[in-house]
Order: sequence, then C-alpha cells, then structure tokens
Amino acid sequence: MLHELLLALLGFTGDLIVDEREQRKTLGLAFNSDSPLSDECTFKLAPDISFIEPSERDLIERLIKLGFYYRELDRFAKKSRNLSWIRSVVTSVHPLERADELSKQSREKKPSVYRRAIANGIGEILSVYRSAVLQIEQKLLAETTPILATVTQGLNKFFVLFPPLYEVILEIERDDIRGGQLLNVLNKRCHCGVPELRTCLQRLLWHGHQVMYNQLAAWIVYGILQDPHGEFFIKRQEDGDLDHRSSQEEISEKLARTSVHETSLTDWHSGFHISLDMLPDYISMRLGESILFAGKAIRVLRNPSPAFQFQKDKSFQQTMRGSQRIRGFMHSDFPERETEIDTDLTGGELLPQSEADKIEAMLKELKESSEFHKRSFECTVDSVRAIAASHLWQLVVVRADLNGHLKALKDYFLLEKGDFFQCFLEESRPLMRLPPRQSTGESDLMVPFQLAATKTIAEEDKYFSRVSLRMPSFGVTVRSSQAELARSKASLAGKANYTSDTSVDGWDAIALEYSVDWPMQLFFTQEVLSKYLKVFQYLIRLKRTQMELEKSWASVMHQDHVESAQHRKDGTNGSTSQQRRQGIRPMWRVREHMAFLIRNLQFYIQVDVIESQWKVLQTHIHDSQDFTELVGFHQEYLSALISQSFLDIGSVSRILDSIMKLCLQFCWNIENQESNPNTTELENIAEEFNKKSNSLYTILRSSKLAGSQRAPFLRRFLLRLNFNSFYEATARGVLNVVRQRPALPL
Repeated sequence: MLHELLLALLGFTGDLIVDEREQRKTLGLAFNSDSPLSDECTFKLAPDISFIEPSERDLIERLIKLGFYYRELDRFAKKSRNLSWIRSVVTSVHPLERADELSKQSREKKPSVYRRAIANGIGEILSVYRSAVLQIEQKLLAETTPILATVTQGLNKFFVLFPPLYEVILEIERDDIRGGQLLNVLNKRCHCGVPELRTCLQRLLWHGHQVMYNQLAAWIVYGILQDPHGEFFIKRQEDGDLDHRSSQEEISEKLARTSVHETSLTDWHSGFHISLDMLPDYISMRLGESILFAGKAIRVLRNPSPAFQFQKDKSFQQTMRGSQRIRGFMHSDFPERETEIDTDLTGGELLPQSEADKIEAMLKELKESSEFHKRSFECTVDSVRAIAASHLWQLVVVRADLNGHLKALKDYFLLEKGDFFQCFLEESRPLMRLPPRQSTGESDLMVPFQLAATKTIAEEDKYFSRVSLRMPSFGVTVRSSQAELARSKASLAGKANYTSDTSVDGWDAIALEYSVDWPMQLFFTQEVLSKYLKVFQYLIRLKRTQMELEKSWASVMHQDHVESAQHRKDGTNGSTSQQRRQGIRPMWRVREHMAFLIRNLQFYIQVDVIESQWKVLQTHIHDSQDFTELVGFHQEYLSALISQSFLDIGSVSRILDSIMKLCLQFCWNIENQESNPNTTELENIAEEFNKKSNSLYTILRSSKLAGSQRAPFLRRFLLRLNFNSFYEATARGVLNVVRQRPALPL
C-alpha cells in the first residue's frame, strides 16, 4: 500500500489507485500523452477496497490529487519542451522534406518558445516535488512512523502550489496562450497573498522574461527580429499579409527582386509594428514604441547603404570638419556650441562596438534580476533609445549634412532663391502665355529652367543637381491662359480645399522633385516632400501673379511712352491718347489694389511665416541631439508653414486662388487690348475682385477663426492688409449698400 501510494504521487496508478481515464480503453478511447488536460482530478481509490476507514479514504483521496496534478504538469512540461525536431537534424533527411515536416508540426502543435521556458520552470518545481517524495520514502523505510501523517506533513506545501499551477496550465492549453499573453497571465497571478505561491509564479515569470530579454537583445543590440513563432510584440508588417500557403520559392523570388536599399527603407518606414496582442500589460505603449524605434535604428546603423558605407571622398571629410560646430546655416545670434562627434564615425563604424556592449550589459543586468522591476526596465529602454537616437542623429545631421538639405529645400521649394525663380518666370513667360502641350510640356520648360540656373545658380551649389522640374501629365484637356479670358464670370469656388485641382491654367501643375539618398530618406519621406511640393506650387503661383501685375504695368507704360514720343515727333497734340489714358485710369487703381494684396500676402508668407519658422527650426536643431526630436520639430515646421499660409483653411485658400485668377485675367486683358481695352470686361473683373477681397477680409475677421489656434497668424496678416482701415470700410460698404457698386469708387 505504501509503494502504491508513493507511485501514485508521481503519477503512476495501479490496482489500488486507479485513473478513471484508463477505463476508457475498453471503449476504444485510449489515453496518451497528447490527450487534452482534464478539468478535474481523475485519480481515485479503487471502489472495492474495504479495509480502509472512511477517514483514511478521504485523506488518501486528498493526497493522490497531488499525483494527478504532478502528472498533468509533467505532461504539459514534456509537451512544451518537445524537441523531436532534433531527430530530423541528426538523421540524413532531405532539407526540403525536413522543412515540410517542420512546417506541418508547426501548424499542428503550434510550438512556443515562451511555453518551453515556462515548462522549464515547472520542471524545476516538479524536481523539488520528486525530491520531497523520495525523502518521504526514505523516512518511512528507515523509521516506524504513521504513513499518512508523514506523507501529509512532507507534502503539505504542495497543496498550496499545485492547484493554482494546474489552473494556469489549464488556462494556457484551453485558450492557446502564447508569447506576451502568457506573461500577462503569470503577472496577474503573481499578485496573491500566499508567499510560497507568489515565489513560485515569479520564478515561472522569470523564465518567461528570459525569452523576452533574449528577443530584446537580438532586436536592440543587433537589429535582428528573432521570433520564429510570432510571439514577440515587435512584428514584421507583412507577416499578416503573407499567405502561409505560398511556396518557399515564391518568397525567395520576391526577396531577390527587392534590393537591399529598398528593403532598408521599407523596414524603417513600414517594415515593423507593435502587436498589441503580444505586448504585456505592464509594458506601456510608450516603451513599446521606444523599443521599436531602437531596433529599427540599430538595423539602420548596422546595415548602411553600400554607396554610403564606402564614401570617403574629400567632400565628406570637409563636411566632418565643418560639423564640429553644428550650426550649418543658422543665424549668427546663436551661441557657438561644440558638438561631441564619435571618432569612430570617421572610420566608417556607425555603431561602435563599445555602445553595443553597453546595451548588452544593461540587458544582462535585467536578466539576472530575480524579479521584474518596471522602473529599471523603463530606465534601460530609455537609455538604449537615447543611444540609438544619438547615433542616428550623428548619421543624419553630421555625416549626411541635414542642414544643407533643409537649406536646399528652403531655397527651391520655398522660393528662398528669388532671383532664380524671377529669372525662370521671366524666361518662361512667353511659353506660359500659350497652352502647355501634354507631350512636350516638361521638356519645353527645361530650356528656361536651365537658362535661369546658368544665370543665377553658382557652381558650388552642390544641391541644385538634386532638384528637377516636373510637369505631370494631364488627365483632362488643358485650358490655356488665353482661353480663360472668355470665362471671367466662371465659378471660382471649388468643391475641395487647396489640394484639389483648382488651377488657373495648365502651368499651375509645375512641380519640383528633390532627390535624396540614404540615409536622408529616413528623414525626408514622401509625405514630407509632398508637403514641400504643396507649399511650392502655392508660392510659385503667387510669384507668377505678382510678376504679371508688374509686367502689365511696365508694358502699358512703355507703350504710352512710345506713343507720346511719336506724337511729339509728329507735332500732334495726342488728345486721343490722353482720352484713352483717362478712360483706363480707374483700372490702374484696380491693378494697384491687386498688387497691394498680392505683395502683402507674399511678404507675409516669405517673412512672417517662412523666415520666422525657419529660425525656430534652426534653434531646435542646434539644441537637440535626438533623431526623433528632429523629426518632430521638422513636422511642426511644415505644419506651421501650411497652417499659417492658410493652405488648410478651405474658405481662405479658395478665395486666394480666385483672387490670383482674377489678377491674371486682368493682366492678360490689359496687355492683349492695349490699343482699345474692353472697359466692360475690366469692370466685371474689378467688381469680382472687389467682392472676393472683401469676402477674404470678412472671413479673416470671423469669430470662428478668431478663436482658433491660427488666430495670431490671421491677425498678423490682417494687420498688414488693413493698416489704414481701407478694407474694413470697403467691406462695411459692401454689406450695407444693396445697389451695385461702381467698378472703382473714387
């Protein structure tokens, strides 16, 4: 009876202590190691035993439950630690057959590294239990002591441990819990009032954290995602999109078509993401994002582009020497600040081995701790993120000359090089008076573009070669600027905001492209460049409108001077010319009002918006040594440009588009009909311009915009526009007078 009981405590039943599931053999339902876990204890005393008292039966029934729990825990541990795949490695099996076998086993058994780690912890607990049973057997054989009392006293602590542990593995098996979810289950159960049970669960959680720390080390030390079974909270973006039925040949062919350079960019922008299902609850989303960023940064630093990796030319050395003071194109009122630059960078090593060893040492310290300390984990993650961000900052700002690229974008996309664009618009003005040809529109513009570059761009401007002019293909029939003259009363308010196609003519589709190399593509994404393009297309229209207003005045004045000289030469009084000048004099006041509005808008955007925000951005670059901070500051810079230029306020941007359209129509009418201007059509344009400008002023003064975050910028522009209260008085007159106002009131 003693040995029967001891064997039952180790999970082996016999004649006196039976397993109810063993009786299913008679029904053809044999029990094996792969059978699911039972919800209740199936170890029972044989019902035909009559020599045991009821009290002893109850005590034995209580003891053999430990044997049942032991067997189920041991089954879970062996199943989770199944290493049968080693046999396929040792035996001479064809690699493809071995891969098919492993994939089949993966689909059927769903292996889990975290479960294997928990199984190792359970194995430690079961080994202690076996030692306790062995000690009881030795004691009973050596001394004459009460059997049941001795067994109960020796295994008393396991009555507290085994039932909760069995509930844990039952929940794991039933809900198929893996990865970070498994850590959540153990962490929640650690909050209990039983010290022995809490210590035991913390040990299991420690084993699970060892796997997590190993995956963290691979990710943030080497930039490798070591997650064969999809249990880590960092995942590849395409994991959920790939068809598991795809053959290995198809995947290999897809990877072969993708270059290393494209893979690096894809990994950085959209290659990895955080799986909320696998992120433990005690690790915040902020920490998860920091771990994600650190790993991606390490991947970038350890896998540079081949073209950049071997770049050791003279210009790079000059950039390094000039970057000792990271000031670039900053304003002179910034104090000089020496910037620490890693000397290993000059040797081509973007991430020094000492830094990698430092990160690994911090993770090793976390692994060796018996408990998970949230504060220590947060400090370690923040330190690793700071190291990665600092070296990525050195790569982008110091080695790749971030400030030079920012200045180039400001020069060409924000029209900082006004002389270049003034020359370009003047050279292309005759071309832009005709409709653009769909097939050769871009090549036609390249001639004045290159001519303007020859006249104004210095040879030492190494960034101009990155700028290219583009003329997107047209999806509809392009209306020329001359054809627009017949549509002066057309609808000016579009159905969408500025991003919609509300162009004056086909030439409004002029675009610039900026070529960026690795690693600047990490900073200047397609989204960022599209914002620059949005501002550029708005500013070039504004610049073109201002130039047309100036050219129309100069052209008519030149014609007037020629006629006056001819009259003096012929000896006539020129009364006809004087009458014509008197007739169109009100139109020149309209032109002056148009020029006043366009000049103020242009000055406001170039000086109050672009220059002020540029200085703010340069201050941030000077004070920061964190790559993510730089990205955030640059996003704020672009958002401020768009917001303060009213490009995201549909009502304001549409009215400004309509005003620019009216200005161009006015200029084309004046120049095309210099000898006999159509005063009726000019008056209609003047009337429409008067309405639009007053509507603009009314919207800018609206209470809805006054309470928004743009109010300070709107008020600044309004102050320039209405410095003498002209617009306020005119708008009040439009609102109070019902009759049609004269085209140009004196």
